[in-house]
Order: sequence, then C-alpha cells, then structure tokens
Amino acid sequence: MQQDKQPDYHPVVFRDRAAGYAFLTRSTATSDRTIEWDDGETYPVVDVEISSESHPFYTGKARTVDAEGRIAQFERRYGSGEAGQGSGGA
Repeated sequence: MQQDKQPDYHPVVFRDRAAGYAFLTRSTATSDRTIEWDDGETYPVVDVEISSESHPFYTGKARTVDAEGRIAQFERRYGSGEAGQGSGGA
C-alpha cells in the first residue's frame, strides 16, 4: 500500500463512563476531547457505552432466565391444561 493512504495510528484512551474505567491503547479513532493520563501525557479520549468492565458477560452479572417461574406464571394465567382435555364424551 502507499504510505499516504495509511490511517494515523496513535495512542488513544477509551473511557467507559458507566463503569468509571479507562484504558490506553493504540487506535485510528479520533476525538476532539483530551485527557491527561497517569504518565503525564495528554491523549485523545473516546467515550464508549460498554467495555469489558461493564458488559454483563464479562462481569459475570448476566441475567439468567427463571424457566420454572415462567412456567408457573403461564399455568396461573391459562390453567394447567388438564381441565379441557378428555371431556369430549358422546
């Protein structure tokens, strides 16, 4: 590839505002906002909605479905299904 066609690859801080977590990495992402990092340097900062610190899969706080509770709720709403069966008589 031609040199003038390469994107600018530079240090960037990604910040998860929900979890209060930030990490420094290299990326082609750009931002007008900056942040002073622990090393005293100023880097562009990109705010993200979800990172490994706040995603339920990575934090172990994933919601599990209560199948037994759903079945009980269905039976309360529609009955157990036994009342209407077998009464076809003639």
